[in-house]
Amino acid sequence: MRKLLWLTLFCHVSSAVKHSLKYFVTASSGVPNFPELVVIAQVDDVVVGYCNTDSKIVEAKQDWGKEYLDDNPQQLEWYTAECSYNQPDLFKATIFRLKKEFNQSGGVHILQKINGCEWDNETEEGIGFHQYGYDGEDILILDLKTLTWIALKPQAVVTKLRWDADMARMKYNKDFLTRICPDWLKKSLDYGKSSLLRTERPSVSLLQKTPSSPVSCHATGFFPHRAVMFWRKDGEKLHEDVDQGEILPNHDGTFQMRVDLNISSINPEDWRRYDCVFQLSGVEDDIVTKLDKAVIRTNEGKSEITLVLQFSCKFIFNKTHNKPHVSDLTAPDNGAELSMRLYPET
Repeated sequence: MRKLLWLTLFCHVSSAVKHSLKYFVTASSGVPNFPELVVIAQVDDVVVGYCNTDSKIVEAKQDWGKEYLDDNPQQLEWYTAECSYNQPDLFKATIFRLKKEFNQSGGVHILQKINGCEWDNETEEGIGFHQYGYDGEDILILDLKTLTWIALKPQAVVTKLRWDADMARMKYNKDFLTRICPDWLKKSLDYGKSSLLRTERPSVSLLQKTPSSPVSCHATGFFPHRAVMFWRKDGEKLHEDVDQGEILPNHDGTFQMRVDLNISSINPEDWRRYDCVFQLSGVEDDIVTKLDKAVIRTNEGKSEITLVLQFSCKFIFNKTHNKPHVSDLTAPDNGAELSMRLYPET
């Protein structure tokens, strides 16, 4: 049984002027007490919308999102139709065919999709993307240049050929990803600019579980998510003896991250040569924290950093190839629970 490492989805973009609108869809077969289909919408990695087939109600997760949908009722109608019957019917039929191609009968099966667009507000350039995953592995990716689907598994070839032949659907995908999605993204940024385009500096702490444990540089409360943090020695960035953590969401819409430094080989008199640097997109001044025993917060026996366990969307990373996969998308309140049920560590 393969082992999978679960990480929160961080759709990171390198440029401060790039923005994104992403839709994460998961359909399940054989999962009790869970909706057949769940959809989450994100703008710049902030959850802005949610719906599932149980309620069939599109929920705006931001105040500005409610105003947006009130002003654009036709878009709300489109979202409701997609969540209520368009996507459920498509996903149910696709799971049925894939189970045949993979020679499967019963059991738990998950079909997932991520699609959307990125837009650069300086160059006006946009990128669309659309891909599917099945039972934790990538199977199909849309090539917008050739307008064909790329099958990443032999069992997905039949579906690829069927979808390639559906020119009406292919034209719709292209129009949605290259025209409609960027337009909706720009509107979202306009409605949500007071929150989406804001910057919030974090509080940065040095944490250590025991005197022999690595020292963790932990930043929390920052926004946007486009941030980097690293350890330096004598002003030079360190690449060894460091463990870079992922950027994780906080419940208040801000983010947190950490980077650990292994101090086992560092002489106490050399600590002053080390510091932790936090850089936030759109903010000129870095936050620099010296490695100083006097400011380290310790809490033996407990974990000082509380990680968010309620995931909105995730990638699975294959430990061998370190390749990202489209993976389980879950409802905000029970995502972690479902992920453990679907892919238990063995």
